[in-house]
Amino acid sequence: MPAAMIADTTNNPFIKSLASSNRTTRDRALESLRTYLHRSTPFSELELLKLWKGLFFCMWMSDKPLNQQRLARGLAALVDALQGRENVLGWLRAFWRTMAREWGGIDALRMDKFLYLGFEWVRGAGGEEWKDEGVMEEYLEVLEEVPLNVGDGKIPNGLRYHVVDIYVDELDKVDVGRNAPLDTILTPLRTLGNESLTKAVRKRVQEALKDERLDDWANAAGSDAESKDAEDEGVPDGAAATKGADSEDDKEFGGFED
Repeated sequence: MPAAMIADTTNNPFIKSLASSNRTTRDRALESLRTYLHRSTPFSELELLKLWKGLFFCMWMSDKPLNQQRLARGLAALVDALQGRENVLGWLRAFWRTMAREWGGIDALRMDKFLYLGFEWVRGAGGEEWKDEGVMEEYLEVLEEVPLNVGDGKIPNGLRYHVVDIYVDELDKVDVGRNAPLDTILTPLRTLGNESLTKAVRKRVQEALKDERLDDWANAAGSDAESKDAEDEGVPDGAAATKGADSEDDKEFGGFED
């Protein structure tokens, strides 16, 4: 990590508390941050980028697997504290811009915890709460703008690959009922796969879009249509043949093994 970043963050007692090895201290700091984020007035882009600069440092300093996972989940959950669409989207955009800026400086020993943090943030794109709040499509635009950006040379391909690789995995976990608007959610991937100037990126996207689990959404839609037809024809409930979509168990992340 650049020395300037360390100097800028270690002088902040609040950030030091978030980076503490003591779980109680970290939890209290997260709650304080949650309260701060709950304000109704808009945050500026600079304010949010400064916050994420410090939070990135907190993740950098977290040194035990369970602590890393708890912190990653805690940071991802902070979005729920924000009020107003402008603040929510600004917060999400600031996270991805921070990741894009710092990605090249993450060493191999620390990469796993940032990969896990990425898991938590991609997962948000498929959650039902995003659909209800009308934020999902705008979050997908943020993904297109930053980690899945087609032509910005400042976005590391390593970050692109990571988001592409986990996209279907995280959608599979959050949308067990196969109710999400699949075409909409896959738009950023398809755009990247069609328009990227890098052959390796296009190939990576094509592989992701061939995932057999994506067929589950089509099967679920077909089952719904069959059930509706059966009801219209007066067939008793349960008589229509349906095929359920299997989902894999949510496995514990295993990237932190020594």
